[in-house]
Amino acid sequence: MRVDHGHLRALAAVVREGSFERAAAALSVTPSAVSQRIKALEDRTGRLLVQRTVPARATPDGQVLVQLAEQTALLEHEALHRLGVADEDMAPASIPVAVNHDSLETWFVDAAVRFSQASRATLDLQSEDQDHTAALLRNGAVLGAVTTLAEPVQGCRIHALGSMRYVATCSPAFHAAHFAQGVNARTLAQAPVIVFNRKDGLQARFARRIMGKAAWQPPIWWVPSTRAFVHATLGGLGWTMNPLPLVQEDLDAGRMVPLRQRAAEDVPLYWQHWRVNSQAMEALTDSVLAAARALVRRR
Repeated sequence: MRVDHGHLRALAAVVREGSFERAAAALSVTPSAVSQRIKALEDRTGRLLVQRTVPARATPDGQVLVQLAEQTALLEHEALHRLGVADEDMAPASIPVAVNHDSLETWFVDAAVRFSQASRATLDLQSEDQDHTAALLRNGAVLGAVTTLAEPVQGCRIHALGSMRYVATCSPAFHAAHFAQGVNARTLAQAPVIVFNRKDGLQARFARRIMGKAAWQPPIWWVPSTRAFVHATLGGLGWTMNPLPLVQEDLDAGRMVPLRQRAAEDVPLYWQHWRVNSQAMEALTDSVLAAARALVRRR
């Protein structure tokens, strides 16, 4: 059985953009044309490929074809340029990549800059919690991901990057107000905490090390921005686990203090990407590994 590349591109666009309308805009066609291509592909395969939800999502069968579409598009683009027969108005290849929020705010932009110097392709960066980027890799939404998953996703290569170091921090005034009697189960249960979103478990993991099985239901400030995390901590809203690269200067200057000794936690990170024989993917992997030297190295 053969599948039409145009139909595959439509499927990948719907999953990437999250709706038929946005996919149509990305492909410069009408939503009706996108719908017809998806239906033709589903009829051809005899499978439901897209869940018509908000946002639209690939079914498990659809994920297989989305992966094929993204890999095929990258290889096709490279092949045409190597042959010198690419259309002048052909858009540069764009590699979808999932990156955890804190890596994007610290070291990963360096990887993107290095990549731009080695390839014509661009990156379609998608920000997600580090414990959840692998899901985007599995469902075909991205071709590469920075993740905490130490086991390779089926069909992917994996590279250990090092660790992102997080430190439990707060302002000096907050520490005096809430932890003057020490950091213990009682004070942690009452002190406000800053949390990124419902997927963010770093603060809970740190608290559990101290509280054990005691109940932990503190006042929570939900702040879905890495940079705003730092400002919220400096402003005394609460304590939180901040990435060390972002707060090192504040710690050195005394504007921020660790909750206690041994308040750091290292989170191992990995680079995973689909096994695709692509020069651009090789260049991206080299760039990621080089930029990741800024992370805490394993001993």
